[in-house]
Order: sequence, then structure tokens, then C-alpha cells
Amino acid sequence: MINAVIVDDEPNAIRNLKWEMERFCPELKILDAFSDPVEAISAINYLKPDCVFLDIEMPQMDGFQLLEQLNYRQFDLIITTAYDNYAIRAFKERAIDYLLKPIDSDDLIRSVKRVTERKNSNSLGFEINQVLQSMSPPTTRKISLPMAGKSIFVDIDNIILCKSDGNYTEFFFEDGKEEVIIRQLKEIETLLENKNFVRVHNSYLVNTNHIKEYVRTDGPYLVMSNDATVPISRSKKNFIEDYLNV
Repeated sequence: MINAVIVDDEPNAIRNLKWEMERFCPELKILDAFSDPVEAISAINYLKPDCVFLDIEMPQMDGFQLLEQLNYRQFDLIITTAYDNYAIRAFKERAIDYLLKPIDSDDLIRSVKRVTERKNSNSLGFEINQVLQSMSPPTTRKISLPMAGKSIFVDIDNIILCKSDGNYTEFFFEDGKEEVIIRQLKEIETLLENKNFVRVHNSYLVNTNHIKEYVRTDGPYLVMSNDATVPISRSKKNFIEDYLNV
């Protein structure tokens, strides 16, 4: 029997994963599930599960911050995520599994089988530093953006700003290129969280490294490195001024 803990800030995601586990993985015993990462830390240290299914995109505390605070780490880690980027795929190189949402039952079965094999060989556990290194390559930081029938890989530092257009998001790059993808801006905001990007308006997400001017009049608004002007919403004004120290 494999003892498991689920950590995901979305209750629906927990319910869906539980349903998949109960139907396709009878060898799994779900010890508990948590939408609050702080509660999950104490529980994992106490319950000492064989594996943890961990969502990494959580607003209160992301999955990597949670891992850093754990005392008990002798479990297999299975990342659950909606984003298939270069860093997520790097987990495979660290013997850490990941499942893309919506989670496919065949992928889940394969992941649980690996955990079972590792438990039988007394090789459960992971190295936190290897996980964090997977997220921080030494040279460049890239993300993948889904296009029609393909994905393009872009350097995060070259993104100047992102603009919402309903269910689409338009990317503006340092070299003057523009790309439109079918993904809402709130999803992009989560993808670029903790990477120097700030939501300054319902329709705009900006790279703070590319802010050239902060203009108080007529808005206020920002002037970016490509001379684009970006409005700042009234609700974000004080936050942005504090963030930029202006």
C-alpha cells in the first residue's frame, strides 16, 4: 500500500485527483488532502507519506516554498501542474515525476507504479536542492508558449509586457516581435509569478526590468523600454508606487 498526501489550492482539483486515484490506483491510500499549504507542511512532517502530489502554482505559498520548509522529505514527489514548460520537464532528470492537468489516468497509473517500485527498493525520497536547481538554470530563463500546433520557447527577460484580449494574451518582446496565444492573462500571471512581473491593470502584466518611466499625470501610467504606454488602474496605484519606490 502506498500512503499519499495531496496538496492543491483548488478543491475541484483535489476532488478530481481523488476520483482518479480511487478508480485507477487501488494500491494508493489517501492519508489526507490540503488546500492550505501551511497546514500541509505540518501534516506531511507528521504523517510521513510515501508520496506527495503537489501543485506548484498556489497563491499563498508556491510548491517550492512549501518544500523548503519541510523537515520530512523521505517521500516521492509528484508535481501536478497546468504548465508544460522547460523547468517542469527538467524534473524527469531528477527522478521526480510530474502530472499535467487535467490529469490523464494512464499518466497517473505510471507515476504510482514508479512510486511502488521505488518503495519496494527502499529508494523513496528526493533532494530539495535538485528540485530548486531544476527551476533555476544557470544561463537563461525560458518558458514555453502554446501556439497553433506547436510551442515556442522564449526568454523571460526579453518579455516587455503582456496584454489581455479576452481569452487571448498578446506578448511584446524586446526585439520588437509580438505573439498572441490562446491563454488568459491571469494564467500568464501565475506562470510568471516571482519573476519580476507585476499586474498593473486588468489588461496588463509588465516586466519591471523594462519599466522606463512612471508618469503620475494623465493616469498614472508607465512608459516601457519599447516606448509603449501602460495604464495603471486606480486599485493598483498605491501598490505600484510602493513597489517602484516612487
